[in-house]
Amino acid sequence: MIKRSFFALSQPRLTYDLLNPDLDAPETIPVPASLTLLLAEQIDSTKSALFKTGDAVKRGEQLKLYDDSSAYVLSPVAGTISGFDSYSDDFGNTATYILIKPDPARGDDAVELTPEKNLEFADAHLRHLPGAPPFAVMADENTTIKTIVITGADTDILSDTCQYVCTAYADEVVEGAGILKQMTQISKIFITLPEDLDTQASFGAIQTLKTSSTYPAALPAMVMKDHLGTLPLPGRTPEDMGVCFMRAEALVSLARVFKAGQPVFEKVLTLIDKSGTQHRLSATIGTPLSKIFTRVNEHINDQDRIIIGGPMRGFATYTPHHPVVPDMDMVIVQDRETIPELSNTPCVNCGECIRICPANIPVNLLVRYLEADQYEEAADKFDLESCIECGLCAFVCKARIPLYQYIRLGKHELMTLRADA
Repeated sequence: MIKRSFFALSQPRLTYDLLNPDLDAPETIPVPASLTLLLAEQIDSTKSALFKTGDAVKRGEQLKLYDDSSAYVLSPVAGTISGFDSYSDDFGNTATYILIKPDPARGDDAVELTPEKNLEFADAHLRHLPGAPPFAVMADENTTIKTIVITGADTDILSDTCQYVCTAYADEVVEGAGILKQMTQISKIFITLPEDLDTQASFGAIQTLKTSSTYPAALPAMVMKDHLGTLPLPGRTPEDMGVCFMRAEALVSLARVFKAGQPVFEKVLTLIDKSGTQHRLSATIGTPLSKIFTRVNEHINDQDRIIIGGPMRGFATYTPHHPVVPDMDMVIVQDRETIPELSNTPCVNCGECIRICPANIPVNLLVRYLEADQYEEAADKFDLESCIECGLCAFVCKARIPLYQYIRLGKHELMTLRADA
């Protein structure tokens, strides 16, 4: 595999957005008449599911498809299962959605937990909290985590969700970090914050890593290179290299679970509407995005685009009924009239993608192999696996080639090919 320098020939030209110092509290979205939970496991027609339509569920109850399932979700309300079926994600992977109808009369019917400060308990009961704590990775016997990095700096532009959580709930971030330290016995815990962020929040003994205002400085690979002195290796995740990144909101959720003895389900997120107005919101996990749009008077027309995540690294969903999930920090709505058109124009070899790439990948050559479905060759000859998925190449592409999407798909197909082999 080609070994290339991890330094770009030019600096990226985008900057992160900083948190507005007024710290307006999130607008709370009421619990809707139906919630949708996404379960990362495929329905097996040869097995009998552990639940069925019409079953009553408690708030915080764990829902698994089968006895031998490792994936689960937690019901955010007391109510009734009104249905479940298969769905496909943006890569065509098949999983399961579960519909829950809340029962206001049973609002206090919740699972009582006796929280334990160990990874076995966290992995078995707390994966589905707001902030999506990576307990499955931490509890994996084949993975050795030596360093934890709390992401207080948002990884995509336009979003300030992580900054808000760190600033508004700093005490709970510190409390959650203390619990996590006891769970994992990991002493090296850092928190990323934008270098220009004006905040009086204190994080005690947690060491702060001040990230540059220039995108993509807050991405995990860049934090590892710039602050931890570790060069990301092609084809390996930060966790493979002993570093686990987790949202500050996951620590806030952890602290609240240990205080209340119950799971929590209120997720903070940022919405950018079609006019460019930013909304800070708090919604129950499972809330359809359509309910949020209605709340902020945002009408979704045919061919409008709904992006989950930021403008550089987000992905489009083709239904306004997509639910709020634990790792959803940002949603963007683009008017159909303003969506930039993609084209079938071949690469013009302008070199902009190479000049702006933080990993110094020859993107103009890489994409030719990806277009031809030659994924192994793309990895071996042109460093497909070295890409940190910042999206800058697509941002500057004069031919408007969806380079970032090609690369994400290429990595997915490469992983599938190797798994099949």
